[in-house]
Amino acid sequence: MDRDGVTRGFDFDKLRREKAVIFSLFRKDPRRTLIAGLYAALGIPDSLEGRFESLSLHMILALRALRGLPAPAEDVAKDLTDAFFRDMDASLREMGVGDTVVPKRMKKVAAAFYGRAQAYDPAFNAKDEAALAEALGRNALGADAPALPLARYALAAAKDLQAVTIDGLLESGPAFPAPEAFTEEGSR
Repeated sequence: MDRDGVTRGFDFDKLRREKAVIFSLFRKDPRRTLIAGLYAALGIPDSLEGRFESLSLHMILALRALRGLPAPAEDVAKDLTDAFFRDMDASLREMGVGDTVVPKRMKKVAAAFYGRAQAYDPAFNAKDEAALAEALGRNALGADAPALPLARYALAAAKDLQAVTIDGLLESGPAFPAPEAFTEEGSR
C-alpha cells in the first residue's frame, strides 16, 4: 500500500495460485497415492534426493520412449526436458536458494540427471537387470546393494513404453506399471 492508501501491483494470479494450493490439500490426488506407492514398494527414500531420483528415472524412461518415435517426438522431448529443468529451478528457489546460487545448483542438477541417463542407458539397451539394479542401487537408494525390484520395475516400464505411439503418448501421457507388482513378494 502506498502513502495515499491505494494498493498497487497486487498479484491476483498469486492469490489464485495460493487458493488453489490451499484447496488442493483437501482433495485426494491419485498421483500422490501412486508416488507414495513407488517410494514404499520399491525402496526409494521419501526424501528430497529420493524424489529427484524417482522423477529422474521416470523422465529418462519417457525420453527413451520418445527417442524412437516420429515427429513431433523430438520437440516433445525437448519441451519435457525444458519443463523438468524449469521445475527444478523453481523448486530450488522455493526452498530458499538465492538467485546467485541457483545457476550453480542447476548445473549440478543437470550433471546428475544426464549422468544417470548415461549410466542407465547401456543397461536399458541390453535389458541387463543386474547392471541396472547396481546403478539404481547406487543412485536411487544410495546403497551398494543392487535395487532389483526397482530395476525390474524400470525394465518393465521401458518395455511397455516401447509399444506406445506418439499420438497415444501425447493424448494420455506415459503409463507406468504398478510399483507393488515389483516388490520382492510380487515380482513378475
